[in-house]
Amino acid sequence: MTDLSTFAITKKWPAEHPDRIQLYSLPTPNGVKISIMLEETGLPYEPHLVRFDTNDQMTPAFLSLNPNNKIPAILDPHGPDGKPLPLFESGAILIYLADKSGKLIPQNAAGRYEAIQWVMFQMGGIGPMFGQVGFFHKFAGKEYEDKRPRDRYIAESKRLLGVLEQRLEGRAWVMGDQYSIADIAIFPWVRNLVGFYEAGELVGIQDFPNVRRVLAAFVERPAVVRGLNIPPRPA
Repeated sequence: MTDLSTFAITKKWPAEHPDRIQLYSLPTPNGVKISIMLEETGLPYEPHLVRFDTNDQMTPAFLSLNPNNKIPAILDPHGPDGKPLPLFESGAILIYLADKSGKLIPQNAAGRYEAIQWVMFQMGGIGPMFGQVGFFHKFAGKEYEDKRPRDRYIAESKRLLGVLEQRLEGRAWVMGDQYSIADIAIFPWVRNLVGFYEAGELVGIQDFPNVRRVLAAFVERPAVVRGLNIPPRPA
């Protein structure tokens, strides 16, 4: 059996199945990217809930795995060269799991880099911008009298949705006929924007029929249905 005891994070979140990938997460858009990916690929894993309400992400145990104090993070007991691999940043984890499983990323070099560019599009654009819309629309920002910051992020979110809308024209998924890590990166954030953030009308989601079409297909996938609730939130 693999020994993960040298990793401080396992003191706070003991591994019942140390031969499986250890997932430290919360069902946020970034978090569910990885639970969905793990469910889609069938790689064995063990989820651990990182609770923000008790600041788990700021504990020394969690910081020992991710000094950036963000979820998700993983610890793969069977990493490269057979050695355990700790890894954070959801985009990096998606690429790693795609390579490890040989699934959900094109196998030819050109297609691989094309898929990665769309993951980066989400990481650098959709995630940060949609998150700011959520802050200014649903959370503390809604109290600001000056609506220029909110409107700036709304305008950029509309632009990004326009880029995605154009990409999806005539395509079933971001990469064409094949579902991939690009979709797993992007659509949890689109779902959050129109669902949890309640900003669909604000960004004019009805003006993006391709985005809505692919989002509907995404949330119907059985692995997505499961992954959206892993790890379960506390009661």
